[in-house]
Amino acid sequence: MTHELLLLLPISFIAGAINAAVGGGGLIGVPALYGVLTSYTPAQIMGVDKFSSVMGHAVSIRQYAAKMDLPWRLILPTALTAFAGAYLGVRMLDLMPSHWMRPIVIVVLAVMLAYTWFKPQFGHQDTSRAPTRQDLAKGAALGLALGFYDGFIGPGTGSFLLFLFVRFFHFDFLRATACAKVVNCGTNAATLVFLIPAGMVNYSLAVPLGAAAIAGSIAGSHLAMKGGNHWIRRLFLTLAILLLAKLSWETVRVWL
Repeated sequence: MTHELLLLLPISFIAGAINAAVGGGGLIGVPALYGVLTSYTPAQIMGVDKFSSVMGHAVSIRQYAAKMDLPWRLILPTALTAFAGAYLGVRMLDLMPSHWMRPIVIVVLAVMLAYTWFKPQFGHQDTSRAPTRQDLAKGAALGLALGFYDGFIGPGTGSFLLFLFVRFFHFDFLRATACAKVVNCGTNAATLVFLIPAGMVNYSLAVPLGAAAIAGSIAGSHLAMKGGNHWIRRLFLTLAILLLAKLSWETVRVWL
């Protein structure tokens, strides 16, 4: 266990930093968990990952909330529906293989990437307003859909949330990142509602990795607030490309 922790602690720190800055830390953290914890089942690996991620997200939310005003009236209901969607997504894993949805996700991700790439000013200015009833309904629907995605497929939820907060609510990248942390924390917590009673969380691993994720979250949120929208946009595009490549390869591999 000590050997495994030595390998995973720095990776958890890096994943926590990326999650706090832009989302997508799972692209690094989850493959590392599979590579090191070879005797663990997928559900046990998800338990370790989600538990440590919730710890990191909670601290990054505190970091952002201390520096900027967050639209709690919008993001708390969105987080609640995301919680419900994620729980439904986890339960659906036993009924339908998740790779059936990957081609759809790949198309959506490619469109999202192209839209951001060819609109350099996208997300550079915050032109948001006080949320209307229509905004609240839109947020609830988006939370439910992305929560389901997080529970059912997983990687890249934070990046999707970031894009949608900019696109639909006109936040800049920095404020959208902060809002996405709240919703993403809700989706991760929902999976734990299913995994903890099932005994799928190894706390001797999850708690130290969560502490590393907390340290990473502090560093990542600090860098995001210091680097600003331009820096976050570049990191977002980089992670979106990596996620697109990962999902495309997993889809092709199933067909081979």
